[in-house]
Amino acid sequence: MSKEEDNKAVVVRWFTEFWGKDVNLAVVDEIASPDMLLKYSLHEPRRGHDDIKAFMSDFRAAFPDLNFSGTADLIAEGDYVVGQWEGGGTHSGAAFSDFLAGSLPAASGRRMHFTGTTVLKVMDGRIVEEVGLDDGVAALTQLGLVKTA
Repeated sequence: MSKEEDNKAVVVRWFTEFWGKDVNLAVVDEIASPDMLLKYSLHEPRRGHDDIKAFMSDFRAAFPDLNFSGTADLIAEGDYVVGQWEGGGTHSGAAFSDFLAGSLPAASGRRMHFTGTTVLKVMDGRIVEEVGLDDGVAALTQLGLVKTA
């Protein structure tokens, strides 16, 4: 396989095991670099295994049905892989204060569903960074944290 195909395989595993329906936090130790950067507009940037695992644990405690999946073929060039996705979940769990725009009390019952595009840098079989551009306005509006006119 080519480097690009190898990198796509790493990203497919990450999308499935970290962002998919059934999280496997062990995947962070297995395929993320020790100082991996995870950055999306809805949250503060996260760095390193412990910080990234804590982020996902808290996110899933608040949104137990959280699930994201790819919506197009992955594109790879050199160390970079780009993916399009959609997903979300229902806030039926713990209070959540990780959104930059505000907090949710426990079990608000609000549902978010939104889309985005993510660029991942993969070096030597490990994800070094994941930087995404998401439709955070849609998610925050659905959660009642942003009001529309």
